[in-house]
Amino acid sequence: QVQPAESGGGVVQAGDSLTLSCSVSGGTFVGDDMVAWYRQAPGKEREVIGTITWDAGSRHYADSMRGRFTIYRNYHENRAWLHMKGLKPEETAKYYCNIQRESDVYWGQGNQVTVSS
Repeated sequence: QVQPAESGGGVVQAGDSLTLSCSVSGGTFVGDDMVAWYRQAPGKEREVIGTITWDAGSRHYADSMRGRFTIYRNYHENRAWLHMKGLKPEETAKYYCNIQRESDVYWGQGNQVTVSS
């Protein structure tokens, strides 16, 4: 079983930056893994932020997320990261990473990010 583990959430002020991390609880990322970041605000559908492939580090972002969000991964730390800047109150949400491995998708528990005005 692959269990993603997110960390780094919390309460920030509007305009602040924040970085979330995703690791594999009790395990490691493997070559063909793809890590995806999502968020879900209260009362709204979950939306994709972007993805990164573990081996090649290829990144793709949803059009609405380009510019202020950066996804990257670190081989040695065995973590993937989501860096967010210029956060807005309406971006208060639970942020999730998932790991796509072969034909399966594994979701983390999510990490709350609250942006105060």
